[in-house]
Amino acid sequence: MPALEASLSTGLHQPSDAGSLRRALRRGERGRKRMALALIVPLALFLLVSFLVPIALLLARGFTEREVPQIWPATAAALRAWDGTGLPDKAVASLFVEDLVASRRSGQLSTAASRLNYAVPGARTLVIRTAVALPLPPGSEPLAGLIQLDPRWGERETWAAMRQAAHGYTGFYLLAALDLRTDADGQVQPVPQEQAVFIDVFARTFWISAVVAALCALFGYPLAYMLANLPERVAHVLLVFVLVPFWTSVLVRTAAWMVLLQDRGLINDLLRDLGLIAEPLQLIYNRTGVYIAMTHVLLPYFVLPLYAVMKCVPAATQRAALSLGATPLQTFWRVYFPQTAPGAAAGALIVFILALGYYITPALVGGPEDQMISYFIAFYTNQSLNWGMAAALSLVLLAATLLLLLVHGRLSGRRELTMR
Repeated sequence: MPALEASLSTGLHQPSDAGSLRRALRRGERGRKRMALALIVPLALFLLVSFLVPIALLLARGFTEREVPQIWPATAAALRAWDGTGLPDKAVASLFVEDLVASRRSGQLSTAASRLNYAVPGARTLVIRTAVALPLPPGSEPLAGLIQLDPRWGERETWAAMRQAAHGYTGFYLLAALDLRTDADGQVQPVPQEQAVFIDVFARTFWISAVVAALCALFGYPLAYMLANLPERVAHVLLVFVLVPFWTSVLVRTAAWMVLLQDRGLINDLLRDLGLIAEPLQLIYNRTGVYIAMTHVLLPYFVLPLYAVMKCVPAATQRAALSLGATPLQTFWRVYFPQTAPGAAAGALIVFILALGYYITPALVGGPEDQMISYFIAFYTNQSLNWGMAAALSLVLLAATLLLLLVHGRLSGRRELTMR
């Protein structure tokens, strides 16, 4: 028997057998990788085609020009070659007249006119009326004829706006999203104060999101602590109530808050019956209603990651601190809280980022001064059909979100290095 075992052992360690075993293992590993790739590729392609590509195409509208280069190609090429000083020469004006007539015949005149109207108010009417009045009288000089039809063709700002829209790439929409614009000389300037809107809207969006994240932390931390320290049987039942909002539509939840927060709603009626108020509180169509509804909707996104972290905190560390003479408050603040702070920070960041893109809740329970940037993105997409402006606002919001994630990642990395 020992001889047989020795021979088998010797045979298994022969070089040829070892090489065959390694090759078989490599083949098996390659087969598993191919199988995993075969399972992943269809989902990746589906996400790419149905999600990433449409979003990328929409965001590209924020820094590209399509209307003028495609509808008036000859005019766009001539304007790109023009130095932008004074007024264009008669060759440019002649090409513009030809393109104007051609675009009216093709039915694309309104699209190009609307693009110019974004930069110069009233340009749409100017372009359409001019196209209707064409052709010019025989023998007339093109630029002088255009000025005779409307004096605004003799203004440098009109042609400068057309020249800006003639390039394939533009900063017009991104500048407008930051309440900036370029003048006829190409210098970046702030828009007039009465037209400055988006900086205030972005500030309002970030402020509301930060307040909602703070409220979720204020109410969510004690809730997560209770769930993590209750007996499993009780905690699981309470956790179901935390998860209920996930199973209910955002629209339904917001509509429920509209009923509860009305002047004759359940909350005001209860407070009146208890004698706490004489007149109903204004809880809807203002910032208060937005805070209440958004906090309720987003609270589970804070509780769940924090609850997962709290369940992993060993109870022995707290008992050790108490046995060494620390008070319960010191034990919590110096032992327990630092271990749960990453979960709280992650939950607050999730709530903040989700709140940045909220549209339905502020639109239904907020007032005109409580609308967030998503409201304006939806407006430019669905109503005014200014997709360039909608894409630019989305790009600014995306850049701010990525910057926030980068800062959070850096701070988290420094915290880990400090703890080590």
